[in-house]
Amino acid sequence: MSKIKAVLFDSGRVLNGPVTGHWFITPNFWDYVDKAVFESIESSKIQVAFREADKYINTQKLITTKEIELECFIKFYEVFSNSLPELNLTKDKINLIANDLVYNPEKYVFYDDALEMIPELSKQYKLGIVSDAWPSLLDVYDKNNVTQYFGSIIISSIIGASKPDSKMYVTALKELDVSPDEAVFIDDSLKNCLGAEAVGIQSYWLCRDKKQYTLNKIKSIGKKYKVINSLDDLKKYL
Repeated sequence: MSKIKAVLFDSGRVLNGPVTGHWFITPNFWDYVDKAVFESIESSKIQVAFREADKYINTQKLITTKEIELECFIKFYEVFSNSLPELNLTKDKINLIANDLVYNPEKYVFYDDALEMIPELSKQYKLGIVSDAWPSLLDVYDKNNVTQYFGSIIISSIIGASKPDSKMYVTALKELDVSPDEAVFIDDSLKNCLGAEAVGIQSYWLCRDKKQYTLNKIKSIGKKYKVINSLDDLKKYL
């Protein structure tokens, strides 16, 4: 590993996660949605509503600005609302929820190990983000004063591709001016790790859940990728 010059990270569930525990339940979601009514609805019906909204947002391949992102998430929550009429979400409430998702930089919280490792790693390596996300993610990094540590931040909706498409990884490598064998990649998705391996980048599958980590560690025996339980585990490989 002595030739490694860059470390690439996925963002969600690797460096940070939603403050509410759900990507689309925004920090102020309950200001606009009746929580008692929401919790009275069968969880399977709520899951279907989010899946239908997901189907819509996943068809929007190119979202290059927060203004476009807002338009898309207004439609996202309209689809969600149409599946759950009992929530009685007005157009104004839908707009407010979408605004909270796009313009609230406190929607995600960074893991402690990420806040410790990012400045430490930046002293020795070039750092990059390779994330399936939208433009508003940049505000989250700015709000937490960590943007400065990254020489490349690749966001899927801005470049019109998503992991495991090689374009995601290759764009980051070009921006950091390193070759695939000079970089490592960390993601919480095995599919995305295999996408990195396909272009020649050593990958690390991050499993923060202890039980899942143990199971996946066994599965990884003899495979190209490695399984880690926290970002601290990287220290023994770098």
